[in-house]
Amino acid sequence: MKFGCAFREYLQEEREWFVDEKCAHVEYIRLKKVLKSCQKDTSSDKNQLCQCQSCPLCDQQFFSELMKEASDVVGYFSSRVKHLLHLHIATGLQRYVLRLRQCFKNDRQALSQEGRILIEYISMNAIALRKILKKYDKVHSSVNGENFKSRMHAEHIELLHSPWLIELGAFYLNSSGLDGCELDGVYGHFSCDLNITKAVMTLVLPDSIMLEYDLTCAICLDFVFNPYALSCGHIFCKSCACSAASVMIFQGLKAATPETKCPICREVGVYSKAVRMLELDLLVKRRCREYWNERLAVERVDTLKQTKEFWNLQSTYAIRLLYLIGLGFLSSEKIDAIITVYLYSQLEKLKRSPHHE
Repeated sequence: MKFGCAFREYLQEEREWFVDEKCAHVEYIRLKKVLKSCQKDTSSDKNQLCQCQSCPLCDQQFFSELMKEASDVVGYFSSRVKHLLHLHIATGLQRYVLRLRQCFKNDRQALSQEGRILIEYISMNAIALRKILKKYDKVHSSVNGENFKSRMHAEHIELLHSPWLIELGAFYLNSSGLDGCELDGVYGHFSCDLNITKAVMTLVLPDSIMLEYDLTCAICLDFVFNPYALSCGHIFCKSCACSAASVMIFQGLKAATPETKCPICREVGVYSKAVRMLELDLLVKRRCREYWNERLAVERVDTLKQTKEFWNLQSTYAIRLLYLIGLGFLSSEKIDAIITVYLYSQLEKLKRSPHHE
């Protein structure tokens, strides 16, 4: 069966799986018709192709629509996976409510089914995107399709390089309790394997798509602990990412300035949308319990030291400031300026201290 027919059949089933209106997909059939309009229909050669690097006829609607569709697919996939994993690893009162509900109804099978559907969803759209870009380059004898992939990578809307796909793989490994799991979907085979020795997770998706994710933190060179994925896609331990951003652990990654760069790719502004990898952290905890407990103890000590030093500095400064105000040496404008300069200098000093490292 050709992919066009398979994708049309998949879309019909997709409407049954995803009943909400926010569900998006790559308009493979329609975009393929747009490309066909660029093929010259001559009497000598009906398969002659458009020999141009830029085609105003289809470029105007092709790449702009494809970019929007890819962005919508990534957004929808992320929101659905986030909701699925929230049900699996709920905390607080919601956790007890879900546990009580499981006494009457087992939702594990339903969660696993939704996870499989989401894997097929992202896989089929990724295949459709890859094939339509390949078709574009073939029709126009160009490399604009490959360049578009690079643009997608730069704008972080690659369908198969989302941290939520890693979380979905970790979810299946946590559910099975094994270092590998396999699923036979309607449109292909899916497997997920974890190599503890090499700290690598391997995902094999339909259409023989193999993805390898390195789970080694590039800063401490160890298995990621309490991992966070920056918006550029790179994964670090929380403590390592905070140290690289010159913020304290208890402040979190969101406290980093907008100018903070990724330690690997040096892209700015990647800390504000960092994703906490809860399923991946649970996977490391279950597979490497001794290592995880050691890292937890070390991080607790470091966090406590940083918190204590920070508030000691705050209280010392407040006492000195109140003393000067009582003597009448400072106006309100000078007080504001001194507070800003002092806090900045003390925070920088604290960040450079051995405890912060």
